Amino acid sequence: MDAAREAHNREAFRQAVVNTLERRLFYIPSFKIYRGVAGLYDYGPPGCAVKANVLAFWRQHFVLEENMLEVDCPCVTPEVVLKASGHVDKFTDLMVKDEKTGNCYRADHLLKDFCKEKLEKEPNLSDEKKAEFRHVLAVLDDLSAEELGAKLKEYGIVAPDTKNPLSDPYPFNLMFQTSIGPSGTLPGYMRPETAQGIFVNFKDLYYYNGSKLPFAAAQIGQAFRNEISPRQGLLRVREFTLAEIEHFVDPEDKAHPKFSEVAKLEFFMFPREDQVSGRSARRIPIGEAVAQGIVNNETLGYFIGRVYLFLTYLGIDRDRLRFRQHLANEMAHYAADCWDAEIECSYGWIECVGIADRSAYDLRAHTDKSGVPLVAHEKLPEPREVEKLVIAPVKKELGLAFKGNQRMVVEALEAMAEKEALELKATLESKGEAEFHVCTLDRVVTIKSNMVTISKEIKKEHQKVFTPSVIEPSFGIGRIIYCLYEHSFYTRPSKDGDEQLNVFRFPPLVAPIKCTVFPLVQNQQYEEVAKNIARSLTAAGISYKIDITGTSIGKRYARTDELGVPFAITVDSTSSVTVRERDSKQQIRVNVDEVASVIKEVTEGQSTWADALWKYPTHSS
Repeated sequence: MDAAREAHNREAFRQAVVNTLERRLFYIPSFKIYRGVAGLYDYGPPGCAVKANVLAFWRQHFVLEENMLEVDCPCVTPEVVLKASGHVDKFTDLMVKDEKTGNCYRADHLLKDFCKEKLEKEPNLSDEKKAEFRHVLAVLDDLSAEELGAKLKEYGIVAPDTKNPLSDPYPFNLMFQTSIGPSGTLPGYMRPETAQGIFVNFKDLYYYNGSKLPFAAAQIGQAFRNEISPRQGLLRVREFTLAEIEHFVDPEDKAHPKFSEVAKLEFFMFPREDQVSGRSARRIPIGEAVAQGIVNNETLGYFIGRVYLFLTYLGIDRDRLRFRQHLANEMAHYAADCWDAEIECSYGWIECVGIADRSAYDLRAHTDKSGVPLVAHEKLPEPREVEKLVIAPVKKELGLAFKGNQRMVVEALEAMAEKEALELKATLESKGEAEFHVCTLDRVVTIKSNMVTISKEIKKEHQKVFTPSVIEPSFGIGRIIYCLYEHSFYTRPSKDGDEQLNVFRFPPLVAPIKCTVFPLVQNQQYEEVAKNIARSLTAAGISYKIDITGTSIGKRYARTDELGVPFAITVDSTSSVTVRERDSKQQIRVNVDEVASVIKEVTEGQSTWADALWKYPTHSS
């Protein structure tokens, strides 16, 4: 029964948070007057402000601190780009349909819900059945369509709304498809991530960076996934904001010059071995995790440490934050190591940031598809002799044969991998001509033996040419914000003790409004002072809300506590005012002409509330 009670308490807490968020317009379902669309939400004024503050801090903490190159790429992406990245063929979830109504569901979610409900709500389950359901949850991501279908049939799982039978699971591509231009001949998709825009611009970004590695590019933008059955509020939506970093590095040197700055940070980590052996997450210093080989390299470890700092500065509870390493079955075949920053909320542990060493997969995939080499160059300390493949297109002959397309054919020939080039050479020698696919033209052309020479020569190499590895921290901003809402929410009794008041304990860094200004009573002199303070706050760049209604001061405090406003200025004289701190409810008295600078210093972290308490006289209400 404990599990059932715990589930009920979680649900009640979540409902209190969501009701407050929707009532105070942090976010609401989109197109509400038309009954809304699942998985789409609008951010209201306080939600927009929280999101803007989170993104401003992300830019400061990552882009400015690491001197990253920020880009902004289109949401509409041509099919060829997402074909190269693997999204067109592999970006799928397994779906089942209600055989009578046609309603669609994610097959793995139905199985997951069934197993969780059995474990939480049936206290008399045998140990054998409990172990079986736990095993299914552990291997869920591993199940093929056939295995998933067999489990749904074995447990008699039907459509949750109608109890009708379900179809067999089949793959559904999660990208929104569109066509670019009126002719409909150029297919495209709404991007499912922002990363590809950075990868395809690697060559120009590398040149912009003075042709030096390592460097990082960053992008904040909208991404789109046509979720089969979105649920869990802001956690699983069809349009969302991603903030992604692609840190390009020499695959043979993944040390990081600033690693020592984070090496002593200690936080909950959940390595692969601990998950497999049934142990819990444990606190490990990140320096130790890298030294022991738990984390693959220093650069990956450095970003894990920086992500930990970012999330905890925002107000995420460090005891409900862990870094979980991907199991072997979750890892892409090309990845060197992957970790997720998971935050615990009422829905369980939620993946909010992925930090992956993707090796050189992405740049190689786009090199192969586009024919444009996305490589880096490094001068060698001493020249070395190497056997090199030399591909020399004969531009005159190619120009005569292909006219305006000559450049694309030349680039495609020069971008050939060694195996493909040697096969082309053998065909040309035996037959005098060969068919050759030029991906940028999207057609096969005939290459004759007089159009290209392919040979192997011993050459002196003065520089190393290689495809960089990429380390990618990817942040789901909406998920982070929702977890922050839950971690910041609490209730406390009103002054009379007759009701529970809602409070968001946002740090000033992310609070949607930094302070409120209240004249104690409706009085023209006090209102004039309040307006002067408001002008000073505007000049200092501090967001505020001014409330000159005649409502009692206690009710006005409660209204702003529910928005998470950290400080309230109450005008009760023309020369000095009181400043109240939200969580402690302590108050200090400050001169009118100083109050804006006090609020600025405390909200921007130049001083603390404790400093203000020490410096200014306290006030008892």
